[in-house]
Amino acid sequence: MGDIGARQAVAFDARFREPFLRIPPFPGAKVSQFARPRNVTCLNAGIVEEICRLRVGGTYWAAQPDLPSNCVIVRSAAALRAAEPLADGRPIVLWSAKGASSVPFRGSMSICGDCDPWHIAQSAALVVLEPDDEFRIIARLLDVPAFVHKVDTSRTIEEDVDAAALLADTLSGTEFDNPFTGAAMSAAEAVELCGFWRRLIDSNRGIAGGIGFAFWKQDHVAPLLWNGAAPFRFLRTAPEAAPRGPVALWRAKAAPQAVSALEQFRTPLIEIEDGFLRSRGLGADCIPPLSITVDRLGAHFDPARESELERLLQDGEFDEQLLTRARELRRLIVTAGLGKYGQGSASIDRPAGKRRHILVPGQVEDDRAVQAGGCGLTSNLELLKLVREQEPDAFILYKPHPDVLAGHRKGAVADRISLRYADRVVGDAAIGSLIDMVDDVHVNTSLAGFEALLRGKAVTTYGVPFYAGWGLTRDLGPVPARRTARRSLDELVAATLLLYPRYLDPVTGLPCPAEIVVERLSAGDAPEPGLLVGVRRLQGKLKRRLRSLVQ
Repeated sequence: MGDIGARQAVAFDARFREPFLRIPPFPGAKVSQFARPRNVTCLNAGIVEEICRLRVGGTYWAAQPDLPSNCVIVRSAAALRAAEPLADGRPIVLWSAKGASSVPFRGSMSICGDCDPWHIAQSAALVVLEPDDEFRIIARLLDVPAFVHKVDTSRTIEEDVDAAALLADTLSGTEFDNPFTGAAMSAAEAVELCGFWRRLIDSNRGIAGGIGFAFWKQDHVAPLLWNGAAPFRFLRTAPEAAPRGPVALWRAKAAPQAVSALEQFRTPLIEIEDGFLRSRGLGADCIPPLSITVDRLGAHFDPARESELERLLQDGEFDEQLLTRARELRRLIVTAGLGKYGQGSASIDRPAGKRRHILVPGQVEDDRAVQAGGCGLTSNLELLKLVREQEPDAFILYKPHPDVLAGHRKGAVADRISLRYADRVVGDAAIGSLIDMVDDVHVNTSLAGFEALLRGKAVTTYGVPFYAGWGLTRDLGPVPARRTARRSLDELVAATLLLYPRYLDPVTGLPCPAEIVVERLSAGDAPEPGLLVGVRRLQGKLKRRLRSLVQ
């Protein structure tokens, strides 16, 4: 780049108002920026290519309006007259940050406010803007001709600054702190994190709203379903007219008439469920989730139809970097004793010495995962009977589901009845500690089977959970014939915990990688239960007391 170009780039940097790489304004986020001024930075090789590949920088999360192709983008009303001869008959679009212009001229349209500059540049034949506009960086990165209009002289000059030099000069005034850990981050790491947020936001574009979301979950779910342009809409009923896009559905809590109405409209439904590393407590106690799954194909626990998770496991490719992350994540989870609903890894003595020990986790009998994935097996008592038939000489430990123990959900089996088939009922022991102690875990569809695989234990399935049929479990249920791939444990973890769910950091309120939630749960940084949780726990105690009187 010549001396003139260098001076122009430096002048641009001096007037720069915001860092080029920044955090999207996720609803409820407690952190708004991760960049701060600095005189020098070292840019990694390939960073320009990564920024272009991930399409980050500027307001990359914002609206994506429909534009005519091969149009001329004008960034200020003052530059409209200068743009007309440059347009040469092409449509002109005035994009103003402060509001639409009332200046009339044939063939124009106006958009105002924040928009995704990468989306806009893709439709542009050329852009006309002022010297301090960061949009020129993106235009030049995408090889869109940029004309700089100087208001004081009314001159419009074609940009001659190299895109890479522009970007380097912009980032040279910035350093980055990891918003989750506070540690220093390189510019390349900041780009990758922005790319992570962009992929999340882009996946939510077009979703019309959500139905079936309990009020106490909404603040935690909204950032993970936000489309970048408008607040996520939680609906109580189906719209009177067919929605303009897919609807996110928490089916277990949605009103049947609303679901029926959406199905009549043939509205695409997106299945939303709790993630596999959920929180420090029970959903039945109204403790909001730190992770969710979002599936446009079907519920991950329903073997009757393919889900996005099943497709990942059947057809996905996993590079060594991802598998290394999966191994390390599994190590962190096991070391911390994390499970879906809590934490615990204290060592437990084997009550029957060298005798074979089997753990049978109970489930909520009317839960959708049991109703669909059990393929007819929905009773905890029936599961115990089947396990005893399979393992007549084993020492069987039965652990009721936490939601059932808490008194909220269906599936309770009186101890005197459980002990006809099990040797011991272990209600209060941590699931991680029990898994560590036993030789085998027998499940219907329980996530405890997946947690046992993480800990290197043998697992036998009687229903068809998402982790059955990949060569890692002994499967007695009707696994779909379409599950033909054979997966390693690291590949299962990569798909199930790294690629498929979405996670929310309880400290910053930002969507985050899985490792951050594992770290927060391990350190006890998740929010403490509130008043609603206390009320729900009291209700559960009263229900348990009444049930014990009946039994």
